[in-house]
Amino acid sequence: MALHASGVLQDMNVVAVLTGDEEDAGEPLAAAREALVAAAKGANVAIGFEDGPADPKLAVTARRGTTGWEVRVQGAPAHSSQIFRQDIGYGALFELARILNTFRERMAGEPHLTFNPGVALGGTTVEFDPVQLRGSAFGKTNVIAEHAVVSGDLRALSREQFDKAKAAMTEIVAASLPHTSATIRFDEGYPPMAPTEGNAKLLGMYDQASRDLGFGPVTAVSPDRAGAADVSFAAEYVKTAIDGVGLMGHSDHTVKETADLATLPSQTKRMAVLLLRLVAGGVPKP
Repeated sequence: MALHASGVLQDMNVVAVLTGDEEDAGEPLAAAREALVAAAKGANVAIGFEDGPADPKLAVTARRGTTGWEVRVQGAPAHSSQIFRQDIGYGALFELARILNTFRERMAGEPHLTFNPGVALGGTTVEFDPVQLRGSAFGKTNVIAEHAVVSGDLRALSREQFDKAKAAMTEIVAASLPHTSATIRFDEGYPPMAPTEGNAKLLGMYDQASRDLGFGPVTAVSPDRAGAADVSFAAEYVKTAIDGVGLMGHSDHTVKETADLATLPSQTKRMAVLLLRLVAGGVPKP
């Protein structure tokens, strides 16, 4: 309202894209975010108002992307007393354990990279719903497991880090124990918002606006504390972007999720000044 009252909105070309699916978009994801990408292709700056660190003293200049993955394993069924024989092998569950443990040994600890097996099932028969992420398994203690499945997520800070991790996981899955086989598939997922010089400069302008208004400094939060978000779809086309500068709250993605309306006045004022300065001084060069 302040920008409108001062007559500066007429000099701004602002496109607002609202998404209401709360990160449960339809498929294909590219179609669900088509309007956002179209707006980004014609923009110089992208600003996301999704909550990030839940602290007005922090903003987001980088977000990790995320994708789902699923591994399915098959082994040779036989009496448990015959497991490890050369003609029978190790069964689906030992192969699944090998895969997950090798993921951990080879990839755990790399900065900004995480991979989490969220649900796993194994036995003589397995029924798994990849949409609901639930299922059931049947087996006997004296029968070598024939089937196993595990589903999880993968998070990385850049396309290159994603590609490297996916290649390593695919290689590990392919190195099957004798008389077992396994496959891995990856979902479409959310792209990462990699850190850029333009993002840092835009945060600098936002930080200065906050200081000038008496709200104190604003610094960048670690990307490891910021989950995947819609701004990442814009960040692929706009090299000057920030996020996490909207309404704050707490207990995200839980039944206790709450919006803190007390943060709205300061966030609104800081953004109004930032937009005014972007028009007056131009977009910071990356």
